Amino acid sequence: MKPLYENLSEPAPLAQGALRVIPLGGLGEVGRNMNVLEHQGKLLIIDCGVLFPEEYQPGVDLILPDFSWIRDRMDDVVGLVLTHGHEDHIGAVPYLAMLRDDIPTYGSALTLAFTEPKLKEHRLPDADMHVVEGGDRVRIGPFDVEFVSVTHSIPDALAVCVRTDAGTVLVTGDFKIDHLPMDGRPTDLQALARIGEEGVDLFMVDSTNSEIPGFIPSEREIGPVLDRLVAEATGQVVVGSFASHVHRVQQVLTAAHKAGRKVALVGRSMERNMRIAQEHGYLTVPQGLLVDPADLNELPAQERLWMVTGSQGEPMAAMARLSVGNHRFVHLEAGDTVIFAASLIPGNETDVNRVINDLTRMGAKVFHRGNAKVHVSGHACQGELLTFYNIVRPVNVMPVHGEVRHLVANGQLAVKTGVRASNIALADGGVTVDLKDGAVRISGQVPCERVYVDGRSIGEISEDELAQRRTLASEGFVSIHAVVETSTGTVLSEPFIKAVGMAEDPAVFDEIRPELVQALRDATVPGVDAHTLQQVMRRVLGRWVAKRLRRRPMIVPVVVEQ
Repeated sequence: MKPLYENLSEPAPLAQGALRVIPLGGLGEVGRNMNVLEHQGKLLIIDCGVLFPEEYQPGVDLILPDFSWIRDRMDDVVGLVLTHGHEDHIGAVPYLAMLRDDIPTYGSALTLAFTEPKLKEHRLPDADMHVVEGGDRVRIGPFDVEFVSVTHSIPDALAVCVRTDAGTVLVTGDFKIDHLPMDGRPTDLQALARIGEEGVDLFMVDSTNSEIPGFIPSEREIGPVLDRLVAEATGQVVVGSFASHVHRVQQVLTAAHKAGRKVALVGRSMERNMRIAQEHGYLTVPQGLLVDPADLNELPAQERLWMVTGSQGEPMAAMARLSVGNHRFVHLEAGDTVIFAASLIPGNETDVNRVINDLTRMGAKVFHRGNAKVHVSGHACQGELLTFYNIVRPVNVMPVHGEVRHLVANGQLAVKTGVRASNIALADGGVTVDLKDGAVRISGQVPCERVYVDGRSIGEISEDELAQRRTLASEGFVSIHAVVETSTGTVLSEPFIKAVGMAEDPAVFDEIRPELVQALRDATVPGVDAHTLQQVMRRVLGRWVAKRLRRRPMIVPVVVEQ
């Protein structure tokens, strides 16, 4: 297999009759999925999602794909294709629309319905939306695009077959094989077989569960488990799930209705998405089942069920807040039941385990994927992946959507089905893959940095600034002020030291003040500036703090010249 490359140069202009794949996110990570296809000078974008920050990225709201490579080529973009309505595939659409707000956008009815409110939130005009479904085939510039129904953990998911003069590319999007899906819309294996018979030159395949043997169970197996847990619960019930997991919410509503409980949806995204799903016929809600959160608390505990966000342990989401007793509506009591009905996204283990421990400490009965069958993944395991490879019989394979180990494992599966190892293109974010004359090759690398959204700031937070935030969080902050008469070298006031986020007694700094005063006197020579003196104080105090207190805080020195 072709290895992952580093330090490649920018790719040369695309050769005549070739097609280039430019991954701007989603390779080497689980999230911010975005791939760009270039052919005949035109660009087709497939998905545009976000990645949610981890614990080591304090203050960050979202992480976007890197648009810098296409920023000056927005007029060449002929379309945006969205495979399904999850945040890691549509969450960055508004930020792309800030560069150009009239990109023709193609997706299923539910996917576009979830996308439109995001544009409105950013006060962007409605995009040029085109609703498609499995079996549809449209021409988008030089790209002939066919949509194929696939099963995922959200309705209306689509794979995308892109035919060009350079060859045929089949992109699975996120998928699994569920022969008894909740919405009666199974993965269209016949269409995939037909496309495979025509010939697939490049197969871009979901890699998330490529290390897991076997097949994913059907979503229908979760319903009876939820029915039993809700029926047996003696207190109130809290169920955490993704705000877009329509199938899971439907199962929870059904279980609550059977058990005689009322349901409140908690979380703005949960309320909005389920309202959209209901309006479009994807969610069936029995009359009178849903009530306002404030009204639910008026009912006895055994008649309440809360459907909340925060299944990944996000600090500001509902599940985390109620686990520490500071949620506006949900107040847990000992004996209540909490169900985590969602997959664990890699990287969130610490946050989720902390929330589970906090809930358990409160006396709640906590059920999660590790101790009860309350969720199944929406991503194909090895059995489904092998089935796809054997049906499609691609010439070349490019694993996508996953961490490096997932991409490698997926490539190894492809080889087992007969794909030549030399035809597996293992690429990382920004590494471009060219298809020409039926062969693929790594052609270069474009920028693919993580773009951080912090409040109203987009892309202004650097890795160095995040490192400073981590230092503040873990090591603390020390400020030191001194007044110096630079003409005489006289220190007019003893350095004033203030420590924040450090457990030390302020008096501990008394022993370093004489050394700081002497260092300032020694450094004060004619022509010296305040910056030089500040650096002297930083070095002296920094060495002392590291040796004496075993800390490396952020130190901010200030010298006032007289």
